[in-house]
Amino acid sequence: MLQRKWLPLLLSASLALALSACGANSVAPAEPSKAETPAPKTEAPKKTETTHAAHWSYEGNTGPAHWAELDQTFAACANGTEQSPVDIELTQTKVDKTAVQVELHYQPSAFTLMNNGHTIQANAAAGNGNTITVDGTDYTLAQMHFHHPSENQINGKNFEMEGHLVHKNKDGGLAVVGFLMTAGKENKPLAEMWSKLPKQETKEDVKLEQPVDLPGLVPSTAHAFRYEGSLTTPPCSEHVKWIVLADPIEVSKEQIEAFAAIFPDNHRPVQPLNQRTVVSN
Repeated sequence: MLQRKWLPLLLSASLALALSACGANSVAPAEPSKAETPAPKTEAPKKTETTHAAHWSYEGNTGPAHWAELDQTFAACANGTEQSPVDIELTQTKVDKTAVQVELHYQPSAFTLMNNGHTIQANAAAGNGNTITVDGTDYTLAQMHFHHPSENQINGKNFEMEGHLVHKNKDGGLAVVGFLMTAGKENKPLAEMWSKLPKQETKEDVKLEQPVDLPGLVPSTAHAFRYEGSLTTPPCSEHVKWIVLADPIEVSKEQIEAFAAIFPDNHRPVQPLNQRTVVSN
């Protein structure tokens, strides 16, 4: 069993990443005064959609197989060599009990809830105090979100769901703690969140009245897998540190069905491991 300061996990290092762009408001040109002689009319330049990322989804012509075709900034989705998720084959993992420590410092914390059109995302309150330490660098928890079914596999098997705790360091580097979810008893730390799952894309976050018990949510185990990967959604940016906890948490069948009713399938298929090694303790 882990204490609040987690036992050593394993890691391969690498940082850096990019987030989504914002649109800019356009301003209409002022009309010339009546005293001025109007300039000759010229054809207005065509508008270009450069301020918003392309629409993407999990199916059809905008699904994972086509992400790289939708926007040039999504090129890594097809050309990247360290993409996530992956299939963790237990016989192929490297056991290394002397790897650099990863420490998880979690406490019950406030979150707000949103449906961003791709998943349900719980945004951590500013100054939440939840961090992980990797290679001596602190990463602060920014948000967690969920996928149905799981994205990472173990021995070719998908689990019913997977949660991702996304952390960011002061330089913008990301580290993700993935926890697998399997059918069983009701998950109490997720109970209020699940009672307020937004069924439609939200414009404003939904406030959770009770803090989410993060220490009660994440499995109390030192067994984990580590690999160097990417975002699992466009733009599929690489240099993301992945820690996948080996022991799944339980959620009830009703909780799984409630999420699946909103997102029947929001997972990216596993990607080639290429020259990477998954490390296990």
